[in-house]
Amino acid sequence: MNFDSQLKGTILARGSLAGLGLWVLLCALPIAAQAGQNPSDHSSSSTVTGSVNCTFEGLQSNLHSSGTISGRILDQSGVPFSGAHVTLSREGQTQDSVLITDDGRFYFADVAPGLVRLTVTSEGLAPQTLYETLKAGQTCIIPDITLTVATQMTQVVVGVTAAERAEDEVKEQEKQRVLGVIPNFYVTYEHRPAPLTAKMKFELAWKSASDPFTLGAIGLVAGIEQAGNQWPEYGQGVSGYAKRYGASYADVFTGTYIGSAALPSLLKQDPRYFYQGTGSKRSRLLHALASSVICKGDNGKLEPNYSNIGGAFATGALANVYYPSDQRSGTKVVFSTALIRIGETAIADVFQEFFIRKVTPNLPDRASTEP
Repeated sequence: MNFDSQLKGTILARGSLAGLGLWVLLCALPIAAQAGQNPSDHSSSSTVTGSVNCTFEGLQSNLHSSGTISGRILDQSGVPFSGAHVTLSREGQTQDSVLITDDGRFYFADVAPGLVRLTVTSEGLAPQTLYETLKAGQTCIIPDITLTVATQMTQVVVGVTAAERAEDEVKEQEKQRVLGVIPNFYVTYEHRPAPLTAKMKFELAWKSASDPFTLGAIGLVAGIEQAGNQWPEYGQGVSGYAKRYGASYADVFTGTYIGSAALPSLLKQDPRYFYQGTGSKRSRLLHALASSVICKGDNGKLEPNYSNIGGAFATGALANVYYPSDQRSGTKVVFSTALIRIGETAIADVFQEFFIRKVTPNLPDRASTEP
């Protein structure tokens, strides 16, 4: 009897009973027959076969249509194991799942007769699969099942460096776009993200500064400035528009590269916003507001966000180089502009914490869920 296209179950045959005396005699004799396992099955899970002690509860149990299945799970040392799940299923349908008790035992009641599959799973251990055919009214006691360490899982974990994991995480970040359009690369939803290398920080800065949406948004800003004749010294026409575009892009480029790449690399700080996502609204709000002045170092410890603060001041100071001479600001204005930029970062982080994730599709599966 085939259960699926890859495995053949173990079929247990039972003879008919004629009279109580013959039944008592048969109960003392283990009667089991095993069907062969398909040699083409090379699944990583194991299939447990062997003699199963199945008995009727009594003469009247023949009248009942359901039966029971029970057994015990052991670890490699032979000690009862409680950290596992046993799932009872039929073809294409899961019927029930139970958590192993402290003594390693599991029990399924009211099991309909027919071919069933028992699957034993536990994190870090190789799954075990058992196929049995249950007849009406039977009580089946499964032989002890021993779980072993999943060696393939260990092989997957070994050899992955922090830099390789960070590179994979950055690739996922570069897919994050608000409403599927606006780049949202400088936020991580990982619970414990790997630190970025200096190369990754500069690559992420270039990815952000050269994104088509960024270039288009700067073009829109330059057009609005020209329409309002802002920076009149630039003039009008194509030349005036190009100067306004260049000044706006210089603001974005220097702010991104200094505050999110150069200083973070030099000071070994992480330029990303670390999404919290859990806890009270008050704790999340404080976390978001503090992120503009407190950041994580590459060592994972909290420290003053010198990168963001220094980037804000440096961007304001450099603007004096390329803006019209009559529009260049003094030291006082540079300080006030830098403080405004830091405040804008704090507000942006609040939006990151409470709103932006909800409108950012296709986040990684491992990202933390919204509380």
